[in-house]
Amino acid sequence: MHFTISRAHDDDAERLCAIERAAVELFRGHEAWPSYSGMSLPVDTVRDLIARGMVWVAVVDGDVVGFVCLDTDGAEHAIGIAEIDVLPAFGGKGIGAALLEHACAWAREAGYRRVDLGTLADVPWNAPFYAKHGFAVVDKHAPDFARALRRDRENGFPDHLRVFMSRPLEPLAEGDWTVWPAPAKLNLFLRIVGRREDGYHELQTVFRLLDWGDEVRLRVRTDGAITRPKAVPGVPEEADLTVRAARLLAAHTGTAMGAEIEVSKRIPMGGGLGGGSSDAASVLVGLNTLWDTGLDEDALAALGLSLGADVPVFVRGRSAWAEGVGEALTPMHLPRRWYVVVDPREHVPTAALFAAPELTRQAPRATISSFVSGASAENAFEPVVRARHPRVAAALDWLGGFGHARLSGSGGCVFLETRTHEAALGVASRCPGGFTAHVAAGIDPSPLLVARNRIGAKGIVS
Repeated sequence: MHFTISRAHDDDAERLCAIERAAVELFRGHEAWPSYSGMSLPVDTVRDLIARGMVWVAVVDGDVVGFVCLDTDGAEHAIGIAEIDVLPAFGGKGIGAALLEHACAWAREAGYRRVDLGTLADVPWNAPFYAKHGFAVVDKHAPDFARALRRDRENGFPDHLRVFMSRPLEPLAEGDWTVWPAPAKLNLFLRIVGRREDGYHELQTVFRLLDWGDEVRLRVRTDGAITRPKAVPGVPEEADLTVRAARLLAAHTGTAMGAEIEVSKRIPMGGGLGGGSSDAASVLVGLNTLWDTGLDEDALAALGLSLGADVPVFVRGRSAWAEGVGEALTPMHLPRRWYVVVDPREHVPTAALFAAPELTRQAPRATISSFVSGASAENAFEPVVRARHPRVAAALDWLGGFGHARLSGSGGCVFLETRTHEAALGVASRCPGGFTAHVAAGIDPSPLLVARNRIGAKGIVS
């Protein structure tokens, strides 16, 4: 049987929940049935995992027949299989095995050292199946599995039925693809306080880094060539910020190494979320690690600034108070919060906003204290964007029905801060048609720095 495996899309979510419910039916009559029948994957959770790129689907003749999703909430150097299901009618055809191997291959490229999962020991398509694919039973009372075991007990799952298994992953080798996150950012406030002699505007803002964004894949070449194997419509290779970042790093360090670069885009272009800058920063950090060029954070941030004002905050990988053109950064410890990020699907050109005569350019300076107190929470671009971009205005109005909706950067994406993940999912689930909502957590350090530590620790650079 021919099937393909690819990343899931948002409109697959309900189908995946239906596949999970169909797969659970196989456990009727088993001792685990009372627990399994009372649990199901919430569709909002599935959408959240899809948005993070953690779900892959198997497709036969255009229909999704199985899926696997990963869970990054485990140990630092391990990733979990959160769910893997195939429609019973398609069982025994190698689809589950292919999904499992695909997930393990991605985890290896992302620098993880092992893959963990929880399963049943006495069901042929559970523990015996995983054992055939390199998994071995481990001590479920080990600290790495405390969270999963606690979750089982909270759900009333019989302790004696569950086994935990792990599969070690082969170390990365030179020439392998590697995966690097490129997180999005929000501007929690933005004020323009002047204009410099060189024409650039003086800003004050707070950058909040998120646990959601693009994905950059890098593969080292030994011939010095820096290429982008997959064309990006409308973006010539020489204008691509990721290619420019790689060539800048190579020229600055004099390395003879090269690279191939691929980007999976999730951050909307022109959305004020820093997608292009984050992609460039991930290339700088990733290739500095893979090429072993040895630049420290300050040197990488300085290189990044020549590519764009937002690049340094992504290189440094921590939420920050920013001044100047956005490059003078003071790290900030921000409380744990979740965000509903709404894309109105309207591109907002930044240059036109900076040129707008109605833009406030000489606001009084804010302070970190005024931001923390809530006295500084505006975005200087918001009134201009509201007047010029009706879809963004409509998104702000809709999201404002749930709290303080704000524009990020120069737009057009808008966001709402919540105190819990559940609250954010609840708002996102009501998103009107024509808009797209994502849920993300503010996070420090950024996923990029975590990946650097993971991949760098594996010693794949000779």
